[in-house]
Amino acid sequence: MNSTSLVQRARASIARWISGPTVQKRRLQAAALDRLTAAWTATEQSINQDLRSDLNRTRARGRDLAINNDYAVKFVGMVRNNIIGPSGIRLQARVEDAPNKPDRLANSAIEAAWADWSAGCDITGRQSLRDLCETLVGSLPSDGEFLVRLVRGADAANKYGIALQVVDVDRIDTTFNRAASGSSNAVIMGVEVNNYRRPVALHLFAGHPNDGAGSDRKRIRLDINDTLHKFKMERAEQMRGIPWMAPGMISLHHLANFKLSALLAAEHGANHYGFFTTPDGQSPIGADDAGTTIATTQPGTYDTLPAGSGFVPHESKYPNEVFGPFVKTTLQRIASGWRVAYHSLANDLEGVSYSSIRSGSLEERDRWSADQQWFIEVFMEPVFRAWLQQSLLMGAITMPNGSALPAAKATKFARHDWQPRRWDWVDPKGDMEAKILAVKAGLMAPQDLSAAMGYDFDDTITAIAAAQSLAAELGVQLTAYDPTPGAVKTPGANAL
Repeated sequence: MNSTSLVQRARASIARWISGPTVQKRRLQAAALDRLTAAWTATEQSINQDLRSDLNRTRARGRDLAINNDYAVKFVGMVRNNIIGPSGIRLQARVEDAPNKPDRLANSAIEAAWADWSAGCDITGRQSLRDLCETLVGSLPSDGEFLVRLVRGADAANKYGIALQVVDVDRIDTTFNRAASGSSNAVIMGVEVNNYRRPVALHLFAGHPNDGAGSDRKRIRLDINDTLHKFKMERAEQMRGIPWMAPGMISLHHLANFKLSALLAAEHGANHYGFFTTPDGQSPIGADDAGTTIATTQPGTYDTLPAGSGFVPHESKYPNEVFGPFVKTTLQRIASGWRVAYHSLANDLEGVSYSSIRSGSLEERDRWSADQQWFIEVFMEPVFRAWLQQSLLMGAITMPNGSALPAAKATKFARHDWQPRRWDWVDPKGDMEAKILAVKAGLMAPQDLSAAMGYDFDDTITAIAAAQSLAAELGVQLTAYDPTPGAVKTPGANAL
């Protein structure tokens, strides 16, 4: 063994003995600073600081994608269809005269009045409540937030005394920021807040800041009690919404450019077979003075090259075998960022099995159910409370005999449920049989099963009774409602 090596090892041993045992420190590898992470820059600034500089541009790019990019259009449609659905989020009044004794007349009156108001709740008269809700959630992928103003009194122009005005979030002055001083509240990106960071007002442009002749940058202050400015909170003290498509927008933009380039390359390759070349670089025989090649190729013939000319074939690289997998991998990444199933976003059912599509669909439906509940809490609930209060004061909710529901009993009339859209099962027969077994085993109430299917149990029972009554009147037997053997107590049977 080398003597120098022995000396070095001895010195190292003595140094370790003098310094004592080595202390191993635990570290977060994600925070390591080395040559592999040198390009990974991150700051500790607040979410509001990030949004101050990036929100308007991100929203503009998101809107561009939502109009011009096919996958973004599909995602916007998925948001609208799954959160709102074809019938919208339906109101089910639950007024009771006593516990478990529904006041059916009041319930019918409230639901009928709500349906009547919903048909013309938009202050512009252009949208029903379902269409207005679809507009609001359809803006979330590109905008991340929505703004609705509650218009009360005579300006509402209806007998209920309340209407809804959808306001473009472009009108919130993102550039207006000020610190709190004296009696003035702080303003963060157009949102005025008190000392607890609770919003108290919005600062809007009187008109859209970029609307041609209709542009108006005069700023007005709108009390927060008259508005519904809603978005999903991602971090504490966040004042503006983050566009839902933000995580995948860069990937989607580059994917679109890549596909366009590949398409043009494939088209060019299909149109060009090759090039004639000559030793001196002059145009070959068969070309005009400008050098434009004159095509001589005809189907079923062999061409002859001009004297002294050579031929260089043109071969396009697209489409090739890696094009499809690359696009698929990119879309899978985008779908993950948008929290939807890849096969739904890309319309790709190739190679999808029952178990995989079921797993992806169920996970995605959990996301949509959570989004439905969020939208109900931030929009449907405050709108219904404001509508009920104003409508009772106006005497606009009437019973079949024409008498109005009294405003003094507003608390009684406020009980209600919401019925959002629901989805068909991936395996309808198997899943339905499982639900029926759960009801029979006492693990699930029929009301819960009906709600899971998107129906109101009271309405369902009433409709079944009406169908049986009509069938009996006409002498028709509805076999679907024949009792199952053993399900009905036979006469004379002993009670358990």
